[in-house]
Amino acid sequence: MVKLGKKYMRQILDLHIHSRFSRACSPQLLLANIDRVCRTKGVDIIATGDFTYPDWFTSIKKELTETALGSGLYKLKIAVDDKIKFILSTEVALIYKDADKVRRIHLVIHAPSIAAAEKLNKQLDKKYNIRSDGRPILGIKAPELVKLILDIDPRFLIYPAHIWTPWFSVFGSKSGFNTLEECFHDQTKHIYAYETGLSSDPEMNWRLSSLDKLTVLSNSDAHSLNNIGREANVMEISEPVTYTKIYQNIKNKTGMESTIEFYPEEGMYHFDGHRDCRFSCEPAESRKLKNICPVCHKPLIIGVLNRVEELADRPLGFKPKNVVGFKKLVELDKIIAEALGIKSRQSLNVQKEYQRLIAAYGSELHILLNLDLSRMNKEVDSRIIEGLKRVRAGELIIKPGFDGQYGEINIFSADNKPGQQDALL
Repeated sequence: MVKLGKKYMRQILDLHIHSRFSRACSPQLLLANIDRVCRTKGVDIIATGDFTYPDWFTSIKKELTETALGSGLYKLKIAVDDKIKFILSTEVALIYKDADKVRRIHLVIHAPSIAAAEKLNKQLDKKYNIRSDGRPILGIKAPELVKLILDIDPRFLIYPAHIWTPWFSVFGSKSGFNTLEECFHDQTKHIYAYETGLSSDPEMNWRLSSLDKLTVLSNSDAHSLNNIGREANVMEISEPVTYTKIYQNIKNKTGMESTIEFYPEEGMYHFDGHRDCRFSCEPAESRKLKNICPVCHKPLIIGVLNRVEELADRPLGFKPKNVVGFKKLVELDKIIAEALGIKSRQSLNVQKEYQRLIAAYGSELHILLNLDLSRMNKEVDSRIIEGLKRVRAGELIIKPGFDGQYGEINIFSADNKPGQQDALL
């Protein structure tokens, strides 16, 4: 792709994952493994995650090297090429009091260089415990943190993570704010993006006009290798690809081609409900119940869909001008498992078929989004091909998630569902 004499690369970016040092994360989240999985998934630029954690930061400095002097992007030293580029990232949890209310929000931070990340770590280490978890808890207000970071280097990129999640997000029903300005005060001008989170998609966020000026980002927030790339961003970047160009694209809302989305109903907080009571409902039902659980008679956990409707100043289905498109997907191994009637996506038979398809047809994201399915030969089970077609068409059976419980996505109805096989096959 050439524009005005410049060559542009179409890159897929997953800008928010974690390391093995974050709570409830896989011990297999090592840099070499992340590089390997990105090659299989089709992710070109991947977050390091957790650079604030000292041991992980040591691994970053030891195992990665800059792709080119001053690029701000890194590659695995032992990699045969720089196809997979790492961008320095971390997520922090802020817990503080503002306007007589305890606030709990998560922020994603990208550093322009190892030197800048090291300076930030040293600053945070003076007052806060950055050694207890890969995602540290900081007792500092959001605007104060933004100022502290940008005073170190104005090229840091900071944006709110999974903005609608009830417990830890900028708009969360339990501890969030009603506007970005309420949260970031005079530092709002330095916030250029927001992350949709698994339980919302861009279409839901279009209903809030105040978000129009920001870049929509969708990231996996992966806590394990197989979840890398479940949400991602497709961006056109001129060669050579650098941190600065990514930063400018996000700041100026340029270069974004689309986002890759989890079905928001599959997210853990889409509907309202109580997991312990096994009760969930959509916002209209919650209003009838006055947000009280009919089982335990305690307040419901208000989910993302309800919170969006509460703050929305536009009707459902509204589409702003010049917005970036998006595509929803279901991971390939989930499609294979259901098509073959196998309970676990981690079963040997599912993973064997997954690797065979990758070897034959390219990366997972290419197969899910771009592959001409008529090219698949007769050796591919017809149910897998049918599953891919249904996912692309959005012909799914969905049971929305709620109160920390993932939703259920089924491709085949009970009437034509393949027979279940042993998950250990």
